[in-house]
Amino acid sequence: MMKLLDTLHRWTGGFIGLLLALLGLSGTILLHKGLWIGVPGAGDAQRQDLATVVAATEKLMALPGDPQGIIYATPRLGLHQLRFGEDAGLYANQSGEVALRWGSQWERPELWLFDFHHHLFAGDSGEWVIGIAGLCGLFFVVSGIILWWRTRRTFQLRLWPKRMSRPAIVMHHRDLGIVVAPLLLLSIVTGTMMIFRPFALGVVAPFGPVAETARALDLPKYKGGPLAEHPDFAAMLTEARRRYPTAEFRILSLPRGPGDPISLRMRQQAEWLPNGRTTIWFDAATGKVLGAHDALAMPPGAQAFNKAYPLHSAKVGGLALQILMTMSGLSLTLLGSLALWSFWFRRPKPAKRPVKKTLLAST
Repeated sequence: MMKLLDTLHRWTGGFIGLLLALLGLSGTILLHKGLWIGVPGAGDAQRQDLATVVAATEKLMALPGDPQGIIYATPRLGLHQLRFGEDAGLYANQSGEVALRWGSQWERPELWLFDFHHHLFAGDSGEWVIGIAGLCGLFFVVSGIILWWRTRRTFQLRLWPKRMSRPAIVMHHRDLGIVVAPLLLLSIVTGTMMIFRPFALGVVAPFGPVAETARALDLPKYKGGPLAEHPDFAAMLTEARRRYPTAEFRILSLPRGPGDPISLRMRQQAEWLPNGRTTIWFDAATGKVLGAHDALAMPPGAQAFNKAYPLHSAKVGGLALQILMTMSGLSLTLLGSLALWSFWFRRPKPAKRPVKKTLLAST
């Protein structure tokens, strides 16, 4: 049984180790995006007073090019992000002044890195591949813990293998893996939860009935009239602030299709999710409120699910969780790449079978 588990661990790692290493590396880089984005105004303090947000929204949404929506500035990134079609967009400061434009995601490393880390540049198909890789990663951690137990008396913690030989790499892989196993579990489980809903429902099942959680995660759909030529964003934002006085404005989205509403996502102070899940839908023709969703009123299972992304991306927990998740990402990169190297390029050569010599007796 242990031999079979060891074989599955090695062969699966040999085929998927590189993908896990790249996901770990790209995730670690994205974790510190605010430090290297390099756009004027990125370090500005977040401003959420109604007058400033309304003025910036009206200014930005009036720009040519049919903007699709705004991702508002956060405490970590003091810029609004405006989205257009065909991956175009821009950053603007919180007064609505354009700081930087791009015509494609390939012009901005933080955008194509995000696309790779979440979709492998392949949309929904890429998400499925990442989800399968996450399940494999979960198998690696669990099976690695079981396999390590047999050799626990030889434990030696090293940040790098003693030498680049296969036995040294295997020993390093085994001992480093057991140390970072809790962090890897946190990264892998929360990441896979965001892709595979059945897996996520299983993880949060202890917090409440699965059926209740599933219903709560499926947000209602509303229909309204055609998009007005000049939507009254000031009235919408004012109504949103009236309903949720202490909530942050997070994402304003215009309709994607005929009859779809304008949506505004907000983050209440008790929400961990950086973009919140509290949502108000407005009729695109009249600006009238069609419905509202209070994320803090969701059942416990759904609220537990909403905590997966902020834990995965270290959006909560301050510097301590950022450091821990950085260690997790770098460890996954190291373990995955060295596993690939030792499996394909440092495999032991097959032993030569001794040639039996046959003595022929002459007659």
